[in-house]
Amino acid sequence: MMELALIRTMLDKEFYDNHKGIRCPDKIFSKDARKIKQTLDYAMETYEKNLTPTELEALFFVNNTSMTTANKQIFGELFHKVAREKPLSQDIATDVLSKMFQQVVGEEIANIGFDYVNGSRTGLEPLRNILSDYEDNFLPKLTVDWDDTSLDTILRLNDLQSNCKFNIPSLAREVEGVSPGHFVIIGARPNTGKTSFHASTLAAPNGFVHQGAKCMVLCNEESYERVAARYLSAATSMSMDEIKTNMAVAAMRYDKVDKNIFVKDSTGKDMSWVEAIVKAYEPDIVVLDMGDKFAMGKGERTDLFLKEAAIHARNIAKAHQCVIMWMSQLSADAEGLIEPDQSMLEGSKTGKAAEADLIIMVSKNKRVEGADDDAETQRHLKIAKNKLKGGSHARVTCQLDGDRSQYLP
Repeated sequence: MMELALIRTMLDKEFYDNHKGIRCPDKIFSKDARKIKQTLDYAMETYEKNLTPTELEALFFVNNTSMTTANKQIFGELFHKVAREKPLSQDIATDVLSKMFQQVVGEEIANIGFDYVNGSRTGLEPLRNILSDYEDNFLPKLTVDWDDTSLDTILRLNDLQSNCKFNIPSLAREVEGVSPGHFVIIGARPNTGKTSFHASTLAAPNGFVHQGAKCMVLCNEESYERVAARYLSAATSMSMDEIKTNMAVAAMRYDKVDKNIFVKDSTGKDMSWVEAIVKAYEPDIVVLDMGDKFAMGKGERTDLFLKEAAIHARNIAKAHQCVIMWMSQLSADAEGLIEPDQSMLEGSKTGKAAEADLIIMVSKNKRVEGADDDAETQRHLKIAKNKLKGGSHARVTCQLDGDRSQYLP
């Protein structure tokens, strides 16, 4: 009987301590085995040592003196079987407990679902309680492959913190670049140059694509052809009019990057879809333009949906070893400011910003009444958060060539 073999295994104090509480609740055992398990819990808490089957049996009967003769006989036979069982190996016992626990949780969820179908339940609180109780999954693995913290490894990995280097010199002096696993947020007010920023960073001369990165751009705001046109201009250093009049040169320059740039209109898609695409195509750089629009949810707490989506994005970056660049609007509070801060990320409180390794705010000079907005080419890049090598929080200045979608010194 598997339950009795588990009880026999749990007489070992070390194994018991690693699996007590929520990892091995009474509910996974049948009625009679559950009573024995409850005595085992009492004994381990009281004596804090390995137990023998005989000791467990003695404690059970001394604490259940009112049992009928028939019940005493039933439990006597169960303890006899416990004594004959050989302890399971710890890894097998762990897997068995996990499967038993999974089955019990599945039954709980199924019963709640049945109540919903029949109309006897209406609220979602029972499901929320299950998710809260079991948020650590069915059974955490007890064997951990600890990360290498040797001196040589730490130095080597930190030297690799800038696999992809920024091609904007003033920015590169403060933040050399990014590497797989990094979650980067780029924030700006409308009509500041967000799309040109990632087009320039990826496709302009010496950009990430030229450094060998496979880049995926998932756009859900501007149409894909407009985004693709920015990349074409950035890659060729030519305006669209110049490209049309000198197709041969444009084709030669664009051919150097075209094979490593993938653009897809992603309107209406969510972060689960993003993860599926990343898993299938294994990019080095993923641009979410706009990242906020991949956060799906119903209700008024948009900050919670954005936080969940940002956590998901960060997990994608780590799990699939890519850089996620999340483009975000800034709130009206940032209008006209040269140095906006991370609290001005639209729709979010601290949740979204808390997940980022690097936050860069793109701003321009305050508008002068009567002046031509397009004539103002100066842009400011404020490093609002920086957990990368160096930790700079400087503000640097550069120029935006809007016709060619390039950020220049």
